[in-house]
Amino acid sequence: MRTIILASGSPRRRELLEQIGIPFQVMKSDAEEIITKSAPEEVVLELSAQKAEAVAEQVEEGVILGADTIVAIDGEILGKPAGREHAGRMLKQLQGRTHSVFTGVTLIGKQAGKKERRSFFRETKVQIHSMSEEEIEAYLDTGDAFDKAGSYGIQGPFAAYVDGIEGDYSNVVGLPVSAVYQALKEF
Repeated sequence: MRTIILASGSPRRRELLEQIGIPFQVMKSDAEEIITKSAPEEVVLELSAQKAEAVAEQVEEGVILGADTIVAIDGEILGKPAGREHAGRMLKQLQGRTHSVFTGVTLIGKQAGKKERRSFFRETKVQIHSMSEEEIEAYLDTGDAFDKAGSYGIQGPFAAYVDGIEGDYSNVVGLPVSAVYQALKEF
């Protein structure tokens, strides 16, 4: 089996790969994120490719896995919050509504001087219950909101406010593991 290199420092992505038993190494990408697209699915593909390419330049062989996740609502992309106030604004935007979570994945296979690349994305729709100001503040007090796209993690305390999803749960966590596994089989 070829070495799989996760081009991400995300603990959630590491946990998801470990959960399905994929052996991998971590080599965090230090690529500057440059966004030239506007459609959410194009943005995540662009960012995942930048991460994978940056790590691919540093290795001779292996399969490099780059990923990026964003939240989008009403055509607006919600990344990671800049602080508590920003996180609160995002949560107010999401509460009582349905939004989309997009994760882009880029796989780059390098072997014997050859390079192969495959990119795809997954979209999952997430319905959030209405939240009171007090509930939003209480969630922000947990500290869980501050390193996640859209200011929430579905796998943590915010699960109390998730009414339902349409699509892949692991995609919302940060990596559509079933789709990744199937794609890795092709390498």
